[in-house]
Amino acid sequence: QVQLVESGGDLVQAGGSLRLSCTASGRTFSMGWFRQAPGKEREFVAAVARTTYYADSVKGRFTISRDNAKNAVYLQMNSLIPQDTAVYYCNAAGGFITPATPGAYWGQGTQVTVSS
Repeated sequence: QVQLVESGGDLVQAGGSLRLSCTASGRTFSMGWFRQAPGKEREFVAAVARTTYYADSVKGRFTISRDNAKNAVYLQMNSLIPQDTAVYYCNAAGGFITPATPGAYWGQGTQVTVSS
């Protein structure tokens, strides 16, 4: 069982930046981020295995990166907009993470709020 711990969520003004961090208790093949806004379903944001993958809504604004030595994944979020407001969940898998197939391991979530 892999445990994930996120940090970095905050309240930020539109146009600002935040960096989310997630540390895993063990090694995994893929790590990624999903988010869930109020009243909406959880959606894919980005993932990294051998390459990186992004949702169209965040391409060019968000960057996912990984530090394998620390079993950590990061999400640098720039040019934030109010529509980015959500609880962001770290996700990890023994295989590939895709928008339709998240990994089995989830963090507890960290709140990101973007004010207009």
